[in-house]
Amino acid sequence: MSAALRTEYRKLVSTRLWWVLLAVTGLYMAFLGGVLALALVLGDGPMTGLPTGDGPPPPPLDDLAVALSVYTLAPALGYVFPVVVGALSVTGEFRHMTITPTLLAEPRRSVVLGAKLLASIPVGLVFGLVGTLAATGAGAAALAASGHDPLLTDPDVLAAVGRSVLALTVWTVVGVGFGSALTNQVAAIVVLLAFTQFVEPTLRIFLGAVEWGAGVARWLPGAAGEAIAGSSFYSTAGLAELLPWEQGLLVLVGYGVALAAVGRLTTFRRDVT
Repeated sequence: MSAALRTEYRKLVSTRLWWVLLAVTGLYMAFLGGVLALALVLGDGPMTGLPTGDGPPPPPLDDLAVALSVYTLAPALGYVFPVVVGALSVTGEFRHMTITPTLLAEPRRSVVLGAKLLASIPVGLVFGLVGTLAATGAGAAALAASGHDPLLTDPDVLAAVGRSVLALTVWTVVGVGFGSALTNQVAAIVVLLAFTQFVEPTLRIFLGAVEWGAGVARWLPGAAGEAIAGSSFYSTAGLAELLPWEQGLLVLVGYGVALAAVGRLTTFRRDVT
């Protein structure tokens, strides 16, 4: 297992694509962090959540709510990068047919899949650190420049930042599981982009608008990732309810394990030529 683990880790970090995606993650999260922070503190009128129905308007957001909304942007919007990297670690092997020598070197297919899942953890940790710190750094700078306390030493903020890193790490493992279940690289990327950027956000907005839907929406994978962080701009705006962070972690890990099990029972059972 240790030899397979080292091999899979080297495959991940020796390609240029993951470095490119890592740089894009940092730049994208820094941009969004700065923009959202400024939008929240420089908009017209007091900072508030979104109105809900015919009830009274929501109360103004305090500095802590603003900070948490900004600093948890990575698990809310940036998780697409680590999940794509995880998926590519499997789909790339089938696209370039390097899966054949991989299985010749290690014929135990469960070991190969397990090594891919474990090797993705340190890579996901790097994505989590870069994405979270970029959003936090840019957001904190924007808040400080506009005269608001960035609250970087607040225990709730530090906990949310740390768990945001954890969320993106788990998302990389989910990506490996997804890639093992859907090995066509183009199809995998299209499905991931469509689901993470359109399907789930639309579902969450729709479900959040009906009384019974809020309880369903928080079990979706994106909502589970945000629950790990403990906050998101979706929940601050009143668009979503989040599970406790421990449950969110279990749910997201469960998605990854379930997808990997599907991949093991389908893709990794077929003959490879």
